[in-house]
Amino acid sequence: MYRLIVMIGLAGSVACSESPGNGGRKPNDITGRYYLPELADSTHDAYLRGELLYPLDNKPTPQCHASTIVETPEGMVVAFFGGTHEGHPDVGIWVSHLEHGKWTWPEVVANGIQNDTLRYPCWNPVLFMPDGGDLMLFYKVGPSPQTCWGMVMTSTDYGKTWSEPRKLGEDSKIGHLLGPIKNKPIQLEDGAIISPTSIEYPKGDGQDQDWRVYFEVSKDLGQTWEVVGPINDGLAFDAIQPSILTYPGGRLQVICRTRQDVLAESWSKDGGKTWSEMTAMDLPNPNSGTDAVTLADGRQLLVYNHSTKAGEEPKNRNILNLAVSDDGKSWEPIMTLENEPIKDGYSYPAIIQSADGLVHITYTYNRRSIKHVVIDPDKI
Repeated sequence: MYRLIVMIGLAGSVACSESPGNGGRKPNDITGRYYLPELADSTHDAYLRGELLYPLDNKPTPQCHASTIVETPEGMVVAFFGGTHEGHPDVGIWVSHLEHGKWTWPEVVANGIQNDTLRYPCWNPVLFMPDGGDLMLFYKVGPSPQTCWGMVMTSTDYGKTWSEPRKLGEDSKIGHLLGPIKNKPIQLEDGAIISPTSIEYPKGDGQDQDWRVYFEVSKDLGQTWEVVGPINDGLAFDAIQPSILTYPGGRLQVICRTRQDVLAESWSKDGGKTWSEMTAMDLPNPNSGTDAVTLADGRQLLVYNHSTKAGEEPKNRNILNLAVSDDGKSWEPIMTLENEPIKDGYSYPAIIQSADGLVHITYTYNRRSIKHVVIDPDKI
């Protein structure tokens, strides 16, 4: 039942071993060896269901990407960006609702039209419903991820109708505020909202960018924002797209995508005011987006591509996995959601836990649809 993964570490060393062969779990060991479960399906106790929001042969838009999911009092809502292809001016933000067990036909709720002759693409929507506030839809507009700006709309009827979009504003540290760059914010006990975000600074040579992780914090339900960070220098790790996990005593952890073939982490002991030096985790990453959630029982769940860009298939974004941890340091891969190689892979997952305790995951399926998977965390 388990598949051996060979990880190439930062130092270029290769670790490998034989599969246990008995179907039992074997946790990661310090040499970087991993045993990944085979593809999960309905025969897996924890895997309750998986379905596309819409069929591949009947798409509302040629391509789609970067889904986000939220639970409201009236059910689940998903948003994603879609259009001809990523970066095309016709890319807008689409929304679908889970009603009576079925996803509604997606509708465009935002676009990048500036005037009669100028239109920019939209990027990476993020849905968030704070305690004491309306449903929020963050997204980005601009020619590229390096030159876009953050927008937000709100809804008083759980995503059926939306306010006029407004820019989030600017800050002297980073320029345009961007909002949560890919993954959902968290809300602290005092009501403060922390948006995990990142920026891609041009290096000046026109070839590359410095990737930096920072946070946008609001103490007035999103009316104004204060910037914390960046928390990395772009030297040891080119990191973006953090997700935030919570722990007792005000401790926080972020897990970030990097260019260095691993996931990276940073920790805060003071509710996000200051952060530790960014370090490598013991999980691989093919420079692809991840997401994570703190469960009600205190465990942490991470959804990610357990691979690098090199090696045998499934590699890069052709495998998608779920890992669990009690402490955020030691992670055990416990489920393989996808592992069949396809043209555009499985990527950019989003993960939440709903009020009934179930875990909901959405992710890009071959850039042609969005897949929704439901997991029972009590059975993993």
